[in-house]
Amino acid sequence: MTPARPSTHRPSAVRRAAPALLGFAAVRTLGLAVLALWSAARDTSARTLLTARWDAIWYARIAESGYGHGVRTPDGGVHSDLAFFPLLPWLERLGAAVSPLSHGEVGFVVSVAASFAAAWGIYAVAERLYGDRVGLYAVLLWAVLPVGVVQSMAYSESLFTALAAWSLHAVSTGRWIVAGALASLAGLTRPVGVAVVAAVWAGALVAFPRGRDATERAAWAHRLTGLALAPLGSLGYVLWVGRHTGTGPLGYLDVQHGWGNGFDGGYAFARFVAGKLASAPTAAAGLALVVGVLLVLWLYAACLRQRQPIALVVYTGAVVGLALCASGYFGSKPRLLLPAFPLLLPPALALARRGRRAATTVVALSAVVSALYGAFWLNGSGPP
Repeated sequence: MTPARPSTHRPSAVRRAAPALLGFAAVRTLGLAVLALWSAARDTSARTLLTARWDAIWYARIAESGYGHGVRTPDGGVHSDLAFFPLLPWLERLGAAVSPLSHGEVGFVVSVAASFAAAWGIYAVAERLYGDRVGLYAVLLWAVLPVGVVQSMAYSESLFTALAAWSLHAVSTGRWIVAGALASLAGLTRPVGVAVVAAVWAGALVAFPRGRDATERAAWAHRLTGLALAPLGSLGYVLWVGRHTGTGPLGYLDVQHGWGNGFDGGYAFARFVAGKLASAPTAAAGLALVVGVLLVLWLYAACLRQRQPIALVVYTGAVVGLALCASGYFGSKPRLLLPAFPLLLPPALALARRGRRAATTVVALSAVVSALYGAFWLNGSGPP
């Protein structure tokens, strides 16, 4: 009998990603279980915290009634629902129309499903660059972030990260039309969608073919189509807001200004941190903010030293820049950094090089801390 040859067939993409997705599910299940127990002990509703608080209320109201709602603040400003991009409310409206769930509950379902899509996308990007073990640890590190509970809220971070990760993966595999289409959808999800647009453009421009035969002309056409598709979501919504409000192409900036938000290069955030450091009762919080910012910048420098592809470098730089240099909602900055998953690739690579037991211990302890912090956070001030 002829001995059987060892199979050289590579496992499917789903099977390769399965350990990472199972680990992600375990971390998120732990986080939700701790939140439920903590909330029950405080006589609050975990369901409400996840589906009907803070931004989730705005998304659900848009899904139910469309745009046009605003709240006037004591200082004379106006918080307009036009600040919220439409893709999540569209999905909530669709889900509520075909199911018995409320708009907020649909938002929770979308967020949970999108968080798994995001985890898979993160795995796919990391695996392609550094192998399956780095992909596994990149997903687990994303799951155990202190603000990881947001991945399970009726917010748009998970949906955006899923679209961004798969768009970046499409860039790395040369599927330019897919990359542009996903970037356009990301641009309909959050203002930081411009980071995905910039990444697609950077990746396409670096990879443009130089020849003129039929194959290379087709490649030109695909890249140009991807470049054209990428900004349509962001640009379309911003222009619609300007027309809807009668304030012109830059009307969306006026909407953000009403929320006390804008881009000032980080000046307001620096003043906020300095104010914390100047007062003894808040000095520890101020120091923690300084350490957090330095950690983010160190991780970005590590991404550069790692020579990540230009699309990832541009994307991460844009997400970090927009998060740290925004002039308002300083408590939101950790949440705004949630989509910056390439920052996790250097520590994921470091974990992959360590022994399995040490890496597992780090991830397990981080998961417990993340679960406890998430429950404490949502039952306290919560994410603005």
